[in-house]
Amino acid sequence: MRILLLLVFLLSCMASNVFATANVKLDKVEISQYGLYPFQQTPFIDEVKLQALISELEKKVAIEPKNAHWSENNELITEVPGRMLDKEAFQLLFRSAYYEQNMKHITVPTMPVYPKVDQSLLKEIQTKELGSYTTFYKKGNKERADNIALAAAAIDSHVVFPGESFSFNDVVGERTAQRGYKRAPVIVKGELAEDIGGGICQVSSTLFNAVDLKGIQILERYAHSRSVPYVPEGRDATVSWWGPDFVFKNRYNQPLLIRAHANEGRMVVRILSSESVDHFTGESS
Repeated sequence: MRILLLLVFLLSCMASNVFATANVKLDKVEISQYGLYPFQQTPFIDEVKLQALISELEKKVAIEPKNAHWSENNELITEVPGRMLDKEAFQLLFRSAYYEQNMKHITVPTMPVYPKVDQSLLKEIQTKELGSYTTFYKKGNKERADNIALAAAAIDSHVVFPGESFSFNDVVGERTAQRGYKRAPVIVKGELAEDIGGGICQVSSTLFNAVDLKGIQILERYAHSRSVPYVPEGRDATVSWWGPDFVFKNRYNQPLLIRAHANEGRMVVRILSSESVDHFTGESS
């Protein structure tokens, strides 16, 4: 019994140093219900129920970090850290509160989650242009123009780290009316039709021509079933949420920054990196 009390004291002391920011509290009454049935008043905790609680709290306190990015006005927006459940600290707190009668409640502890891309990285990898490509579209076709602008904004400021792959579908996401995409002309089996998100293939095709560089490996690309007017024949990259994707891999030793902008009938993609990107370490294919 003395050993158990000593363990509880040590756990309580360790838990008291935890920095808690989630503002989610568990009262003693709720904590006591996690005893192993039918022995709720014994030193046995139902570990299955505790793990289920941990899973629930992970979702409740989680905040995704936000990467630094460039705004439409070319203003650098700083990164915003997120947070996640500190599972180890929570287990210490929970077990201390379960065994220690004087602990009336606990505050769920969290730990920061830092963004992958911060403003210092963005500043560093915008110094050297590796490639660029421009295509043109009819700005009078508002639905198609809006789709192009939405998809361009989705890939703008995206960073592809060395050895990392870029998937157009993963980055842009599903093209739905709820996300602002509109019905516009698309090519389906060689025939013109209308569908949600029509026009975004011009974005993927412009991106393909911009990243067609020695240090980039094209992993997945499909051509349309008929020629398209915005790129030369054979230089397109069709995409569809339920079908083809455009995927490439960064074979350079430095991160790549994608800058994309669509406005007034011009679709522009630029590929940037740092000055030391000349050291090519990838495969030639």
